[in-house]
Amino acid sequence: MRIKCRKSTLLNAINIVSKAVSSKTTMPILECILIRAKGGFLTLTANNLELAIETVVDATILEEGQVALEAKLFSDIIRKLPDSEIDLESSSDIRVNISCEKSRFAISCRNGDEFSPIPDVEKEKCIQISQMGLRDLIRQTIFSISDNENLKMMTGVSFEVAKNTLIVITLDSHRISLRKVALRGDNPELKVIIPGKTMQELSKIINGGADDLVDIYFSNTHALFEFEDTRVVTRLVDGEYYKIANMMSIGHTLKVKANKKELMGCIDRASLLIQETDKKPIVVSVKNDNNLYVRLVTNMGSMNEEIEIEKEGDEIIIGFNPKFMMDALRVIDDDEVSIYMTDAKNPCMIKDDEDTYNYVILPIAINTEAYA
Repeated sequence: MRIKCRKSTLLNAINIVSKAVSSKTTMPILECILIRAKGGFLTLTANNLELAIETVVDATILEEGQVALEAKLFSDIIRKLPDSEIDLESSSDIRVNISCEKSRFAISCRNGDEFSPIPDVEKEKCIQISQMGLRDLIRQTIFSISDNENLKMMTGVSFEVAKNTLIVITLDSHRISLRKVALRGDNPELKVIIPGKTMQELSKIINGGADDLVDIYFSNTHALFEFEDTRVVTRLVDGEYYKIANMMSIGHTLKVKANKKELMGCIDRASLLIQETDKKPIVVSVKNDNNLYVRLVTNMGSMNEEIEIEKEGDEIIIGFNPKFMMDALRVIDDDEVSIYMTDAKNPCMIKDDEDTYNYVILPIAINTEAYA
């Protein structure tokens, strides 16, 4: 095999597929990137058996062939080469020569035939969404997945298509994030669970263009994302997702409408007094006036602040983890937010009138009498 390729082009492709390289494995081939020159195309592939990424790049193919290179070493070498044309040549399954201007490397390689092929996904069930839309859906929900592998379902992202609407849901033990987006055309109804790690890596490689589309195909075991010159195939999480309908239809006795920027600033300032070991909640009070009061007392000090709101309903004193509240507010694009509450023991909901997003946050138990 022998190819010539611009450094910037090759490095970009390496950065894309490296998201699927295994970092902890007893199988050395999973730590490699497959370089394949065939039919006038240069294709780079990585596959950790849960996630596989393949991308095609512009290159001059002088001799067809394929080799598997240890991903970290290959990436480090290409990154540090001059910004010029790279010549990559292999005459055996033992060594690859990499040349760029006056730099010469010879590194060991593996037989490309050892590499695990990407699973085939039948292209029957398909939805289409813009890259910007998909990136936003991930950004607005991914923060509330769990990182506890013992709670496998909570590490996944629920994708549901119903009545030509894509519903994306994530949750952990303390909160739920839900986003909806209308899809173009007629779409198959489906429910799948995509690993959260896949969605995180996917958000790093899509360019976010409003006019650039992503085709998403689903089988019983895998999902395939196709966009531009890249294919991402992921194994689905097996099982049925949590039934959250009851949680999302909780009644409320109080509705508060606040300026999002002012509320975020208030909570952010309160967080200055919270250390990593602190479990102290911020205490939110709504009384009979048009103000929302935020209070916090920690070993570092105390803070009191109020912001103007529009209020409909009862009074309340309730405690929250400030991080959970900030995570939700940070991804909402509206200037104003509506918060629905019942009492100090029931979840609050942050949602819009159009029902395109809904964030449910469990409160932290406090002695309400101490703050009355």
